[in-house]
Amino acid sequence: MKDEKQRSDTELLLAARTCSEPFGVFYEWHFASVLAFFRRRVPGPEEAFDLAAETFAAALASLSRFEPGPEPPQAWLFAVARHKLSEARRSSRVQDEARRALAMQPIHLDDEAIEILEATAQTPAIELLATLAPEQRNAVKAHHLEERGYSDIATEVRCSESVIRKRVSRGLAALHAQLQEGETS
Repeated sequence: MKDEKQRSDTELLLAARTCSEPFGVFYEWHFASVLAFFRRRVPGPEEAFDLAAETFAAALASLSRFEPGPEPPQAWLFAVARHKLSEARRSSRVQDEARRALAMQPIHLDDEAIEILEATAQTPAIELLATLAPEQRNAVKAHHLEERGYSDIATEVRCSESVIRKRVSRGLAALHAQLQEGETS
């Protein structure tokens, strides 16, 4: 059986229907990008954090309705996020029904947490990174964010160095294309 960190997003979400650990890994991988999505769309970091928390609570509550398809699971997650944002704008407040249904306590942010949230909002590439295929996303993160060598990454994921180089190259090309597309729209 694969280690949780070696599973794809789809595998994690399907496994999370019967065990909570896979959803925790999915949450760790995507929380920053969901938070960045909200931070650029709402006035304050607290509201962005609340919306991100509510998004993941709603995703967890609706796992039974998740159906793998040709689009990456991040598309499903961001559809939930867009729905939560729409609800918040319609009612002029962040809804918290999903968190209350799961008996999750509200999280209070201190000044340090708010500072981190503000820094996250200044990183649009984080949100774009979440749109990459898991293999590309993990390779780009490992090489460019964690500053690890290709051979080290290849050893960890048990493939050749050239495969890792190709994943990083393709991932960067996809990010570049998305950034250019965003500039023209």
